[in-house]
Amino acid sequence: MDIIEIIKSIILGIVEGITEWLPISSTGHMILLDEFINLKVSDSFMELFLVVIQLGAICAVPVLFFHRINPFSRRKSEAEKRATWNLWGKVVVGVMPAAIIGVFLDDVIEETNSAVVSVALIVYGVLFILIEKLNKKRRSRVEAVEELTYLDAIKIGSFQVLSLIPGTSRSGSTIMGGLVSGVSRTASAEFSFFMAIPVMLGASALKILKFIMDGFVATSDEILLLVIGMVVSFAVSLIAIKFLMDFVKRHDFKPFGIYRIALGAIIILYFIIKNI
Repeated sequence: MDIIEIIKSIILGIVEGITEWLPISSTGHMILLDEFINLKVSDSFMELFLVVIQLGAICAVPVLFFHRINPFSRRKSEAEKRATWNLWGKVVVGVMPAAIIGVFLDDVIEETNSAVVSVALIVYGVLFILIEKLNKKRRSRVEAVEELTYLDAIKIGSFQVLSLIPGTSRSGSTIMGGLVSGVSRTASAEFSFFMAIPVMLGASALKILKFIMDGFVATSDEILLLVIGMVVSFAVSLIAIKFLMDFVKRHDFKPFGIYRIALGAIIILYFIIKNI
């Protein structure tokens, strides 16, 4: 195995681990990264690789929040277990809109266009800034994720549908939905993480199953790249999630909005210059 390919796998895992959780769009970063870093593999394997490193990222959530989301914990009272089951009920309700619409738009979603991604990055970057400015004038109605109602879950889940547009960001859309609904930044971020578990696990499992059914077989070198990318993505995700949870306790999301606008502009300029 070429050491350069291993380094590329590590870099891709790092980018996925960071951008999957911060509201800055993993798709936008992968588009730019793809212009400079290409694994020497088939298109089919690359598609599988991106799914697997995403799976590595999602594994960080149950590890970090294991006690919080575990309804079977012996350290919890019966009331706490019921509250945890109630939280999972809200998560299920929240993921329904995107799950239903995603099934029908699966083929469309697979097509990623740099122009669409760039526009989505900029538009939602502007929205983040505007929403945060409006939120300065009001107090959050919901401070903790346990205080969310089922109606709140549906509202946030409806915003998650927007993440089906490449460049929007799943975490970004759900966090935005929470902010618009009067949910605090911390609770919005946490609920976004919890909703990611069934959404991303389900999507990854379906894609991997599709590869298996299509008879895809990876070589030993390719399996090594998959393992490295997945492990790196998992480790970096642990750091990224902790960073975001600490960040939102002291800051708003405007810096992410500014970053999204800048990234969208860079992607547009890059492809304009490239095609001249």
